[in-house]
Amino acid sequence: MPEVPAERKPVLTPVRVVVALCLIAPFVAMLWVSSYAKVEPTFVGIPFFYWYQMLWVIVSTTLTVIAYQLWQRDQRARKEGASK
Repeated sequence: MPEVPAERKPVLTPVRVVVALCLIAPFVAMLWVSSYAKVEPTFVGIPFFYWYQMLWVIVSTTLTVIAYQLWQRDQRARKEGASK
C-alpha cells in the first residue's frame, strides 16, 4: 500500500519575515498620511507631500525586487532540502 505523504506545515523563517516586511513597508508608509501631509521641506520646488510619494515608488520597487529574490532563494533551498 503506498504511503501518503505527510502534509507539511508552513515554516516561519527569518528570510520569510524579511520578505513580509519588504512587502508591508510601502503600505504602512503610504497609509500613514499624517506623516507626510505637509508642504515643507521642498525638494527643487516640489512640496514634500508629492516628492515623498514619488520616492516611495522607487523604494517600493526596490523592496519588491529584494523580496522576490529572497523568496526565490528560499524556495530553491526548500526544494533542495526536500529532495535529500
